[in-house]
Amino acid sequence: MTFTQPRHLSDAVAPVSQLRNGDDARIRCYTSVFADLMEMRAEPRTVATYLDHHDGWFRRCAAPMQVLPLGHNGYALTLGRFGNFGFEVEPTIGLELLPQSEGVYRIVTIPLPEGDPALQQIYDVAFNASLQLERGEGDQALATMVRWTLDLSVWIRLPAVIGLLPEGLVQSSGDHLLRQIVRQISRKLTWKVQEDFHATHELTCPPRRQARF
Repeated sequence: MTFTQPRHLSDAVAPVSQLRNGDDARIRCYTSVFADLMEMRAEPRTVATYLDHHDGWFRRCAAPMQVLPLGHNGYALTLGRFGNFGFEVEPTIGLELLPQSEGVYRIVTIPLPEGDPALQQIYDVAFNASLQLERGEGDQALATMVRWTLDLSVWIRLPAVIGLLPEGLVQSSGDHLLRQIVRQISRKLTWKVQEDFHATHELTCPPRRQARF
């Protein structure tokens, strides 16, 4: 199959999701918004230069998750195996790390050029993250604070037997699972990016801090 590369992968037209727009009662949507802060002990220009060259740090820091490049700014990322009620899925999503705009970076979902049609009937993911660089204040005046937010939605077609469970239990369990996934992945990725940045610049890394969610 031939895949024509657009200027930005996010400009590609994604297929209409049957999960997002269907009326199948087995489809559940779990969504939440997360935010946190990451300290980099360098000036914003140095941090921006590091983030701009994501072809170096992204694959290192995402490990052990499997990462495959998609063009210049995109990656196919396999998140790992997650499940609930005995139902498991190992989602792979396409992400594009957009070039910064006035100190703000965005990471958005993009279609996988050769996605598995069978898996597309099981799950769908909408990932929209932003990172903003801010100069520190007071004792942190020489540091850069990276504020990030993530708006995440996951659609899953659950086995019919789960429909026998109370609706509130199915929804709350799914929401809890979504938070667990983001907590596990984002926390590890945040720490690894911090450690990688400070190691490559021969700087002392700040101590790990507890996530805000």
